[in-house]
Amino acid sequence: MVFMGDRATLLETGRFVQRHARNAADEIIEAAEAVDAVVDITATTGATDTENETETEVEARHRRAAERGDLAAMSALGALLLRRGDLDGAEPYLRGATAEGDRAAANNLGVLLHQRGYADEAAGWWRVAAVAGSAPAAHALGRHHRERGDEPAAEYWLRQAAEQGHALGAYALADLLEHRSDVGAERWLRAAAEQGHREAAYRLALALERRATETVRGPHETGTRLRVPAGTRDAVAGAPPAGPAAGEPGGEPNEAEQWFRQAAARGHRRAALHLGAILEHRGELKEAGRWYLSSAKEGEAKAACALGFLLRDAGDEESAAVWWLRAAQDGDGNAANALGALHAARGEQQTAERWYRAAMDAGDVNGAYNLGLLCAAQDRIPQAEQWYRRAAYAGHREAANALAVLLLQAGDANGAEPWFSKAAEAGSVDAAFNLGILHAGRDDDRTALVWYERAAAAGHTEAALQVGIAALRDGDERTAERHLRCAAGGGSAEAAFRLASVLDARRPEPGPAVLGAPREEKSECEEWYERAAQQGHRRAQVRVGMLAAGRGDLAEADRWYREAAEAGSRNGAFNLGLLLAREGSEREAALWWTRAARAGHGRAALRLALLAARRGELTEGRHWCARAVELGPAEVAERAARLSEALHQELTA
Repeated sequence: MVFMGDRATLLETGRFVQRHARNAADEIIEAAEAVDAVVDITATTGATDTENETETEVEARHRRAAERGDLAAMSALGALLLRRGDLDGAEPYLRGATAEGDRAAANNLGVLLHQRGYADEAAGWWRVAAVAGSAPAAHALGRHHRERGDEPAAEYWLRQAAEQGHALGAYALADLLEHRSDVGAERWLRAAAEQGHREAAYRLALALERRATETVRGPHETGTRLRVPAGTRDAVAGAPPAGPAAGEPGGEPNEAEQWFRQAAARGHRRAALHLGAILEHRGELKEAGRWYLSSAKEGEAKAACALGFLLRDAGDEESAAVWWLRAAQDGDGNAANALGALHAARGEQQTAERWYRAAMDAGDVNGAYNLGLLCAAQDRIPQAEQWYRRAAYAGHREAANALAVLLLQAGDANGAEPWFSKAAEAGSVDAAFNLGILHAGRDDDRTALVWYERAAAAGHTEAALQVGIAALRDGDERTAERHLRCAAGGGSAEAAFRLASVLDARRPEPGPAVLGAPREEKSECEEWYERAAQQGHRRAQVRVGMLAAGRGDLAEADRWYREAAEAGSRNGAFNLGLLLAREGSEREAALWWTRAARAGHGRAALRLALLAARRGELTEGRHWCARAVELGPAEVAERAARLSEALHQELTA
C-alpha cells in the first residue's frame, strides 16, 4: 500500500494525556479540555474551498467528488464529519481513503476508533500513519503507549513527532522527560513554546525561574518581655509569592518572565497570576493588577485573592472584599482568612470567626491560628489554646510559639519549652527569642545566648540587643557594636542608647572653649542618643540635654531635660533644676529638685538643703541633709553630714 503525503493542516479533537504533576500547585495549572488526538481536516479535492462557501456547500462539494472516487475528497469529507462528531458518517469515507493509501485518513481513522473505545485498533492505524511520516499519528501513538505504561515506546514515537516540528508532540515528550527528571525536557518545552503552546511556555517559565532561584539562593536554603503573636492581620498572606529571581536582577524582565507573559497573553490564567506576582514584586502595581484581573475573570481564585490584597493596599477595601469573597467562595483559604481579618478589624467577631473556619475547612492552617488569635483577643484562653494547638499540630510554627507563650504565662514552663523548640526549629524567629528568655530565666545564660544569637541572625531586634548586651558584659566591644547597630537600626531605643554610650566612651575629652570658635557638628553618638530620646528613652533624653548644654544650646538642653523629667527621670529633673538655677529661676529649680529628691536623687536633696540654709530655714535644711546622707553617693553624704552638723550648731547656738 502506497501512502500519499499530508495534504492537510491538523486539528485537535480529543483529550491530552493527563500530565504527571511535579507538585500539588502544578495540578491546577489549567483544567481546560484539550484533544485526544489530531485530525487532518484539510485534505482537498481538485477544487479549493472558497471564502464564500458555507460549510454545507463545502460538504456537498466534497461529497460529490468522493462519490466519483476522488481520494482527497473522501479524506477531507471524513475529517469534516469526524470534527462534527458524526462518527457513523465519517467512518466509511475514512476507511475508503485509508484503503487507497491516504496517510491523513489513516491517522483520522485512528482518532475515530479511539473515540469509539477501540484503543488497540486505533493504535494500529496510528502506527501505519506514523511509519509513513505522520507527526500527528506519531504523537497520538506515543500517548497511547504512555497511557499503558510503555515509556520507551512512548518516548520513541513522541520524539518522532517532536523532531518533525509537531508542537503537541514536543510538549508531550517534554512532559515524559520531565517526569523522569531528564535534563532534555527543557529543550522540548522550549520547542513547543516557540510554536505557540501556552502550557509549554508556562512550564518553561517555571523551569527557568526555578533554576535562577536556586542559582541565587543555593539548593539547600530556605528580664525581657515575651514576644507574643502579632495581630490577626499578620496571619494573612498577601499575593502569591513570586520567585526572587523573577524579573531580576536589576529589576529587568528576564527570560522566565517573557515566557510567563507569552503564555498569559494566550489566555493561560496561571501564567497571568504568576506574571502579576512578578510585576507586583517589582512595584509595577498597575500592570500587575491588570494581569490579576485577567486571571481572576478566568476563574483563578488565587488571582482574585491577590487582586484583593492589591486593592486593599491601594485603599479600596470594599472592592478588595468583593474579590476576596469571590476567591473564598471558590475555596481559597487565604481569601477566607483575609475576609476574617477584615471583619475582625471592624469588630464583627462572629463573621470573622465564620470566615476563619471557612479558611480552615479549605485546608488553610492559618484559619485555626487566626481563630486562636481571635479568641485570645477576647480573653477566651481555653479556646485560644485549643485552636493554637490544632494549628501547631498541623505544623504552623507561629501557632506553636503562641501556644508556648500561653503555657508559659500559665506557669507551665516545662510544657512551653518543647513547643518553643518545635517552632524555633521550624524557623520561627520569635520562638528562638522566647527560648532565650526561657533559659535566661533559669540562669542558663550560655544556652540563652545561643538562642538569642540565632534569632538575631534572622533579624530579631530584641535578640540582637541581648547579644549586644552579653558582648559588652564579656568585654567584646566590636561584637557588641555590630549587634547594637542592628538592633538600633531595627528600632530599639535601648540599643540606640547603648550604642551611643559605646561611641561616647571613645570620644576624646573636649578641649577648652575658644571664644568665637564655630559650634561643633553633632557626633554620631549624639545622633544615636537623639534617636533613642525621640523614642522616649529617658536616659538618652538626659544625655542629649547634657550634650546640648555642653555646646551652649541651653534651649535644646531645657527641652530634653524637661521631657525626661516629666516622664519620671530624676536625673532629668535634677539637671533641669541646675539649668534653671543658673538662669535665675531658683524657685522653679527647687520644684524640680524636690521631685528628683523624692524619687531618690541624693544630689538634689543636697541642693535643697543648701537652698534652705541660705534662706535660714534650718530645720528644713537638716531634713534634706538627712535625706541626702541616706541617698548618697558617698561624697554627697559626707557633704550633707557636714552641712547638717553646721545647721545643728547654728540651731543650738
